[in-house]
Amino acid sequence: MNKTYLITGATSDIGLELIKTVAKDGDKFLLQGFGDAEALKNFCSENGIDAEYFDVNLSDSEATDKFVAALGEYSPTHFVHLPALRVVNTKFKSFDEERFLLDMNVQVMSAVKICKAVVPKMAKAKFGRVLFMATSYVLANPPKNTAAYIMAKNAVVGLAKSLAADYAPNGITVNCISPSMIETKFLAETSHLIVEQAAQAHPMKRNATVKDVVPAMAFLLSDDAGYITGVNLPITGGSIIE
Repeated sequence: MNKTYLITGATSDIGLELIKTVAKDGDKFLLQGFGDAEALKNFCSENGIDAEYFDVNLSDSEATDKFVAALGEYSPTHFVHLPALRVVNTKFKSFDEERFLLDMNVQVMSAVKICKAVVPKMAKAKFGRVLFMATSYVLANPPKNTAAYIMAKNAVVGLAKSLAADYAPNGITVNCISPSMIETKFLAETSHLIVEQAAQAHPMKRNATVKDVVPAMAFLLSDDAGYITGVNLPITGGSIIE
């Protein structure tokens, strides 16, 4: 069966590696990013990916609504939701409500709107794979000064569990992955010292890479994972053991 992958946050390091990993001849990709259309088009051309690109600011509710409307002509078999605003470490007394609401739009409300559009189609087809990016921070004690990020990610996990319960009878799996710190461009606004300290404190003495994380994602999206749903999979290299 040819597959249609809808990937939001596709221009992230994780998104690009995932596309290369799962793509097979005959598959189609619907890829959302923001402000980097040419780079993604070049990437898809270089890797022989049949893709359509949507340049959408998911923090903008109106732009997200237009994007969801445009998805109406498609029937994705797979939906992977990766986007988030970068983590800003700040004390709670300086909590930025406006930025938090923007991140909730990016991580949560866009996911809700997209799922409302595509998951019923999956249910009708009796097949679907939905995968969300969470974080190891929701699995144990989170680091200090990350309230906004933790709140948004817990909402994502809650959405995934609810959808998993609702749509298991329809052949749809809905899961999350919760990796520990991954060294990607997402950490651009995180202090280099914090990144180094995380690596030194880790049992493996290093942070994760995209190649540590993407194979697990590919498995959860595969036909072989049809009996796994409602899972928030830790990818932590032993820093969190459940």
